[in-house]
Amino acid sequence: MLPAMARHDRERFLAEPRVGVLGVADTRSDGRAPLVVPVWYGYEPGGEIVVETGRQTVKAQLLRAAGRFSLCAQDEGRPYRYVSVEGPVTEEAPVDPAVREALAHRYLDPEEARAYLAATADQLKDDVVFRMRPERWRSADFAAFAADFAEGAAAEGSGATA
Repeated sequence: MLPAMARHDRERFLAEPRVGVLGVADTRSDGRAPLVVPVWYGYEPGGEIVVETGRQTVKAQLLRAAGRFSLCAQDEGRPYRYVSVEGPVTEEAPVDPAVREALAHRYLDPEEARAYLAATADQLKDDVVFRMRPERWRSADFAAFAADFAEGAAAEGSGATA
C-alpha cells in the first residue's frame, strides 16, 4: 500500500508551485490513450484547480468534450512524493488578467513574469481558464519508507542484527 499523505499535507503540496501533468480523455484516439501534457496550474487548499489554455487548442476541445480531467504534480527529488486529483470541469471562462498574472508569478521570478506577461499580452483575448473541483485524490509520500529503508541499510552495513 502506498504511504498516502494526510489531507492537509496533500492540499499544501498541490498548492506549491509545481508543473502539473494534465490528463484528459482523447476521443481522437478511439479512447486508447488520453492526452497527457505538462501545464502551469493554480490551486489554493480547499479550492479548485485552475488551468489556462488557448480557446481553440486540442487541450481545450478535449476538456470541453470530456467535462473532466486529472492533474498530477510530483516532487522528483528524494524521497519521491506526488499528488493526483481528478474531477469535473466546473467552469470555462475567459482568462481574467489577475489569474494570468498570478500563474506567471507562481512559476517565474518577478522580472521574468513581467517580461512574460508583456510578451504574451495578446493571449488574453484567446485564452480561457478551466476550473476543476477535485473529487478523487491519490497521493504518496515515501519519506517514512525512505527513512525505514535507510535505517535498515545502515543496520546491515554495521553488522547489527535484529
